[in-house]
Amino acid sequence: MIPQRRFGRTELAMPALSCGGMRYQQSWEDIDPEKITDANQKNLEETILRALELGINHIETARGYGTSEIQLGRILPALPREALIVQTKVSASVSGTEFSDLFNRSMSNLQLDRVDLLSLHGINNREILNNSLQPGGPLWKAKEFRRAGRARFIGFSTHGPLDVILDAIRSGHFDYLNLHWYWVNRRNWPAIEAARAQDMGVFIISPNDKGGKLYEPPEKLMRLCAPLHPMAFNNLFCLGHPEIHTLSVGAARPSDFDAHTASLAFLGKSQHLVSDISARLERAMEDALGADWMRGWETGIPEWEQCPGGVNAWEILRLWNFAKGLDMLAFARMRYNLLGQADHWFPGKNAADFSDAEMLLALAESPFKERIPGILREAHELFSEKPAQRLGKA
Repeated sequence: MIPQRRFGRTELAMPALSCGGMRYQQSWEDIDPEKITDANQKNLEETILRALELGINHIETARGYGTSEIQLGRILPALPREALIVQTKVSASVSGTEFSDLFNRSMSNLQLDRVDLLSLHGINNREILNNSLQPGGPLWKAKEFRRAGRARFIGFSTHGPLDVILDAIRSGHFDYLNLHWYWVNRRNWPAIEAARAQDMGVFIISPNDKGGKLYEPPEKLMRLCAPLHPMAFNNLFCLGHPEIHTLSVGAARPSDFDAHTASLAFLGKSQHLVSDISARLERAMEDALGADWMRGWETGIPEWEQCPGGVNAWEILRLWNFAKGLDMLAFARMRYNLLGQADHWFPGKNAADFSDAEMLLALAESPFKERIPGILREAHELFSEKPAQRLGKA
């Protein structure tokens, strides 16, 4: 049975793995419910029942996940309501009236009279945070729904920069948050510490996909993570931090839970193994890229807004590190080709076009400023493919 953790001040007993609802649905777009096939609906329902059999009773979805909500609405009302923790997410970038309309549609789709967790979805920049908090805005409406008993707790999801996440946390309005943090991207750790100080629940988004495309790991990563699978290593790495309460498993089929549940047998017994693997990965990257680079590459890298042409230099360098150091080329390509395609969900541009002179000025505080323009151009050559189309909002 999946272990549970207290989900911050909500006091919910949250399973260490959650059932994320963005991969088993019929369509990423809203479609005529009559077009949902029996086979797809059966697969979704079997996935939910398998999750519950394992003790994964947190079912998480969003208004932006196409038919996910309406398909869940065909099974959730038939299950014992008090045994479920249901979460949906509604866009934070709309007006308060639109937020209300979208939430009402979510509830109609889910065929429930309340959700346990209601998230303001996508607090990804300062403008959206300000929109969320303004009188009459999404937060104001969410609190109305909470007072009416239609939502028990209010949180937010984010792909935003650290300063925006910290300000949202410190506002004191939110009971929990969904954010990115895993071995390949530990930049948001101060936000997790701030959430702990506010006694907030912490839900980690997409640890297997955005955490490294770990369901399709390169041979080098497999070898370095042995005897664990990279997904198991990342699970244990994240859950080894008590500040983190649950990881999303975006299951597309019932069997997708198996590798993750197996990894939890090591939880609490694997600190040395996880530390050894982490050190092994760090050494491999230092061997490939140089210890000086790995210690200092982030120094003096401006945010994408301050880079010429809006190039997201920090993200591109991060992806280049993992592609060169751990052969994670498929992961790097997947993420790189979203740059310039996913607005505030994955901001900034790729390195197709920038001025070296302007980039050098932007990198004035970097100890590697002379090398970085060349690395950015190499990254573009290695990673650039047909621009990716972002599916949904996670």
